[in-house]
Amino acid sequence: MTADTDNKDQPKSGGTARYLLALIPLIVFACIAFAVGKVMYDQEVHGTDIAAIPSALIGTKAPKLALPPLAGSNLPALTDDAIKGKLTLVNVFASWCIPCRDEHPVLKELAKGGQLNIVAINYKDTSENALRFLGELGNPYNAIGIDPNGSAAIDWGVYGIPESYLVSPDGTILYKQVGPFTPTSLKEGLYPAIAKAQGKPAS
Repeated sequence: MTADTDNKDQPKSGGTARYLLALIPLIVFACIAFAVGKVMYDQEVHGTDIAAIPSALIGTKAPKLALPPLAGSNLPALTDDAIKGKLTLVNVFASWCIPCRDEHPVLKELAKGGQLNIVAINYKDTSENALRFLGELGNPYNAIGIDPNGSAAIDWGVYGIPESYLVSPDGTILYKQVGPFTPTSLKEGLYPAIAKAQGKPAS
């Protein structure tokens, strides 16, 4: 009697397990849909800037820099010495990145201001294409390090390029910009961070 009961229960147990397994993808999809929906809602209703993604690195020492130079650029390699003692903007770019192209004039204007030491991590690019990019659009950088396999970008917590990090003279990450700089992100993000780093009141 007990054996028969056990045999009858087995199909039910197996059916329940299969049912639960079938639910897993639906639950995962629902969670993703909820997260995406919340981001879109916040952006639309509250005006949240999705580029303002916080970084766990802010307030910590910048990852070590020891990247080879971009051959043919006549610029030094991107090492710790290239940013030491200087208020520095570390920009992550690639020639194939369309938003990087859109952002480039902003970087050139920042370089003219003389307040920042602007350096770059050239992400998963070829030297030939990167040189063509700079030849066409101009070069705002004082040093460029190549990151062909993206390992340095991982160390810096890059979500997607372009990204920029404001680093203090003592090597502390002060600010992070995900995506290209916009008038809003400059006014509300980078400029106040620069002023704070320089001990000036934000304008």
